[in-house]
Amino acid sequence: MEEIVLEIDGLEVKTKKGKTILEAALEAGIYIPNLCHHPDLKPIGACRVCVVEVEGLPDLPTACTIKAKMGMVVKTKTPKVEQIRRLAVELMLTVHPADCSTCPKYGKCEFQSLTQYVGVSSGRLRNRHKALPVNTANPLFVHDLSRCVLCGRCVRACQELRGVKVLDYNKKNGEAYISPVLDLPLADAGCKFCGACVEVCPTGTIRDHDGLLKTGVIRKESLVPCKTTCPAGIDIPRYIRLIRENKPSNAAAVIREKVPFPMSLGYVCNHLCENACRRKEVNESISIRDLKRFAAENDDKQWKNKSKLAPSTGKRVAVVGSGPAGLTAAYYLAKQGHDVTVFEELPLPGGMLRFGIPEYRLPTQVIADEVKEIESIGVQIRTNTRVDSLDTLFEEGYKAVLVAVGAHQGVKLPIPGADLDGVLVNIAFLRDTRLGNKVHVGKRVVVLGGGNVAFDCARVARRLGASEVHIACLESREKMTASSEEIKHGEEEGIIIHPSQTFVKLTGEQGHVTGVECLDVESFVLEEDGRAKIIVVESSEHILPADTVIFAVGQRPKDIDKFGLTIGRGNTILVDPDTLAANKETVFAAGDVVTGTISVIKAIAAGRKAAVAIDKSLGGDGRIEEELAPIEEPSAWIGREEGFALQSRFGLSNMSSNKDTALKESQRCLQCDLRTLITEKKFWGDYVR
Repeated sequence: MEEIVLEIDGLEVKTKKGKTILEAALEAGIYIPNLCHHPDLKPIGACRVCVVEVEGLPDLPTACTIKAKMGMVVKTKTPKVEQIRRLAVELMLTVHPADCSTCPKYGKCEFQSLTQYVGVSSGRLRNRHKALPVNTANPLFVHDLSRCVLCGRCVRACQELRGVKVLDYNKKNGEAYISPVLDLPLADAGCKFCGACVEVCPTGTIRDHDGLLKTGVIRKESLVPCKTTCPAGIDIPRYIRLIRENKPSNAAAVIREKVPFPMSLGYVCNHLCENACRRKEVNESISIRDLKRFAAENDDKQWKNKSKLAPSTGKRVAVVGSGPAGLTAAYYLAKQGHDVTVFEELPLPGGMLRFGIPEYRLPTQVIADEVKEIESIGVQIRTNTRVDSLDTLFEEGYKAVLVAVGAHQGVKLPIPGADLDGVLVNIAFLRDTRLGNKVHVGKRVVVLGGGNVAFDCARVARRLGASEVHIACLESREKMTASSEEIKHGEEEGIIIHPSQTFVKLTGEQGHVTGVECLDVESFVLEEDGRAKIIVVESSEHILPADTVIFAVGQRPKDIDKFGLTIGRGNTILVDPDTLAANKETVFAAGDVVTGTISVIKAIAAGRKAAVAIDKSLGGDGRIEEELAPIEEPSAWIGREEGFALQSRFGLSNMSSNKDTALKESQRCLQCDLRTLITEKKFWGDYVR
């Protein structure tokens, strides 16, 4: 494009033909005050703040609307210009609150910054401000029209940038204001809750509800909470958009950029992202996990053509344990060129994926297929192989060791009767059923515990023939750690829940368990040492009859003293939180063996982190990031869609094999990431001149 040269305030400025004076000045670091202008919106020159003098022109044009021309001489700070500019800002101040200190945007308000630069304040002209009620009734956004200066940026963003056409100028009792058509609630007016209006508003007029954005993270990250909340950092908006564009295989590739277990996660991820989903504030969150599974089921494996595999480094790494943390680390270390061997004590790889989650929740074939993919890049897995000494591994030539043995030791409460016949422990019970070993349960089963594992045990017991299954736990119904989804499925299968119970002893006859003696719990608190301080209801003793009792009150790592590493609370390995390095040189640990029982996605994230640290310790760069699907900037235009806010959620029961249903669910996404692509306006202090 042709380059032109002009003069602004005595300085030579080069710019491209077609740029406005304002664009040329700002790009050159010369600040011209402006308000209704936004770099992503068409200029209208309505606020008159950016007026300038141009040699040869009789009037004062707005710099945002007039094109720069070769040889043009522009002055931005003449007395006449500054007089008009001050008057324009003062007129806006007459309808603005005199006190800004109560505004949530105080100190980071574009309009406040402008008034400071121009050097004006309210008071010279009569204030016509009318205190209007703050509208907090809409989901996600607050509308405080008493702070509006009618710059119109929100209207243009809604109409021109997004094409939703919800916001517009209105008039009542001779006063102009901005609102949805007919002053309808946003949902009824057709709002798609993209947040563009909030992003371009130069005051505190349209803003996010207090407490909605996560603190302690970069602001742009807080705008996309699904991605920020995902422990592995999967680009959720990107893969949902690809599903909406009928590109499910590309969506699967995006997921694989961060995890080697997309299908498993599609079945069992605890979907923290859905809890954080902003769509939930409108009606229901997006079925993110189910869309992940849909993408994985429609993966044509084209991502393999872009998958990196570095040349061999000749360095050997041992991974002890083949759960999600260990296999994830092994996968990425192999891709970095290292020779990786995984040692697994059990007869099959997969760790808790295979032995801690029932078949009905995560099919064996799904695990086998994803493990096979990991092996296909050169990871060796030795099953039925117990590692008793890390020193032996180093003697065999391994340069680094990752301990990722999980938490396979079930816990029994120290109460009388815990060793009676008919008393089982969660992990051993689930592992035996997965291995096909004969497991006997009676007709009446009581599971002690209130987490997801407790429900796994209860539902497996039901499938093994128990006619009556009960779950009893310390927590109240509202504070049970099991997901609402698991609780719902459990109750649908007839499982009876007894919340707020503490257990006195197991009763028995002739050496076999016959029941659980309980007390009702009024309240409890966990003390610093992790013990529960329980207040019970007086005279509430009762017995839950049972011929099988399953402890599901937690689990911990097993037999890890042999590794000679520093052990912390809960029999977990202590590591450097940044590198996951243990107290022995080039020994690392990750997953449940470090954190205690967490989740599959957090174990995978720990495996990624360990791979980075181990690669760096071996002289690598630790760069395990990949681009497996083309990165395309999405369109800012999302268009109008009647009834968008009312669209109900589609779940797995009607999505998995139904492409149309998956497309409809993906179309419910608010596309929060589009907001991060809106150019952030700079304040006058950001410019050189």
